[in-house]
Amino acid sequence: MAGNKEILSIGQVAERTGLSVHALRFYEQEGLLVNPVPRGPGGRRVYSEQDVDWLNLCIILRASGMPLPEIRRYTELARQGAGNEQERIELLRRHQDQVADQMKQLEQCLDLINFKVRVYEDILDGAGGHSCDAAVQLGNEERRQTTDPLGTTI
Repeated sequence: MAGNKEILSIGQVAERTGLSVHALRFYEQEGLLVNPVPRGPGGRRVYSEQDVDWLNLCIILRASGMPLPEIRRYTELARQGAGNEQERIELLRRHQDQVADQMKQLEQCLDLINFKVRVYEDILDGAGGHSCDAAVQLGNEERRQTTDPLGTTI
């Protein structure tokens, strides 16, 4: 411990974040870390708990579909400190809207998958004596009558 700060190796950070060592180096090279990564004895990277917290935030933003340039911009704003909160909010709200839209689309996809699972469960349960061929026929009839949540016929 140096100055009440736990020092973590790149391997420890990789293990704690689920990122590879290569990905951690990439994040650093791309300017996605809010603080510069200092070097310890022997020139090895040393990280702090704050770095791990920031990386976990970046991982969540990336997993939610935020492009790297937007994560980089958010990082730059955080690095600048107070005074740019409005721009941070705008960036996050845009992404929030995109994630909400993506969730709606995924919910529609799940609705379609759930419908198809029920059709095949009914076949396996012998409901109405349907076979897979009958399911295709049933599907053709339903397709004429029903559209899925994405607006395509089911």
